[in-house]
Amino acid sequence: MFTFDRRTLDGTGAFLNGELERLDQTLHDPLVAVTWSRDIDLRQDVTVADDVSSFTNSSYAAPGGINPGGKNWIGKDTNAITGIALDIGKTTHPLFLWGTELKYTIPELESAMKLGRPIDQQKYTGMRLKHQMDIDEMVYVGDIPLNYPGLLNSAQIVPSNVAVGVGGGTAWTSKTPDEILADVNTLVTTTWQTSAWAAIPDRLLLPPAQYSYTVSQKVSNAGNISILRFLEENNLADQNGGSLKILPAKWLIGMGVGGTPGQVGTVDRMICYSKDRERVRFPMTLLMRTPLQYESIYHKATYFGRLGVMEFVYPETIGYADGL
Repeated sequence: MFTFDRRTLDGTGAFLNGELERLDQTLHDPLVAVTWSRDIDLRQDVTVADDVSSFTNSSYAAPGGINPGGKNWIGKDTNAITGIALDIGKTTHPLFLWGTELKYTIPELESAMKLGRPIDQQKYTGMRLKHQMDIDEMVYVGDIPLNYPGLLNSAQIVPSNVAVGVGGGTAWTSKTPDEILADVNTLVTTTWQTSAWAAIPDRLLLPPAQYSYTVSQKVSNAGNISILRFLEENNLADQNGGSLKILPAKWLIGMGVGGTPGQVGTVDRMICYSKDRERVRFPMTLLMRTPLQYESIYHKATYFGRLGVMEFVYPETIGYADGL
């Protein structure tokens, strides 16, 4: 029989093992995946010394010549020529200071060294994982208690609803491939129109269930391509010389109006946008560390950095569609 009592030192990974027990020495970290670096570009000119990140948007006014709404024609003897009017507006967002402390005692380090399980390295890995998870949440959904949105839930973008299919519903599982393609192209076209036909989106994010459905389902029983490939080859962006990259994002589950974020079976959302640092980006700094401090039997170090708020330089280049 195995004996486990209060002398078990689980804090450093030591256990009272039976002689016939084979313990796997591999250290298994929590099962977590973050995708923020795949879907957004960073603004890296900010520093730890900065409290605020900001950017400007310029507006121009250019009245015509004889006709104020026409072209700037002038005559040879013109003595009154119109000019360009300029207005520059500034948008500011806070840069929040993120930090956590790593500490361990000398006895913990000695025990970990004897066991061959580096507690200092494990705690560092856990800190980096928490940092990445916090960035992932800030990028996609922001910080709800502080009322700052992320890429998927900005109030600056008015969501539309996907059309009802011939099957009587809006869910993609009840729609034909042509109807799914129509939903995608409608969102791309609407976003392109909102940007005054200046930018065709090049990125489409789908909830995991809908992404999986498009991958696993063929266009028809006689077809040899998936719905996903059908969408990639026939979307509006691709037909106009661009490329629409379609990827899954777990944060879209339940993100639609009337849904419950993260809850499967509620109103899901898809998003299309232009992945371009000049249109939407996330400001942050690299992690920094204080010198290692020795206090009694403790070794301490604090890791810190700045995390900003999603900057929608051109929100017109982003579109949401709910109900798929």
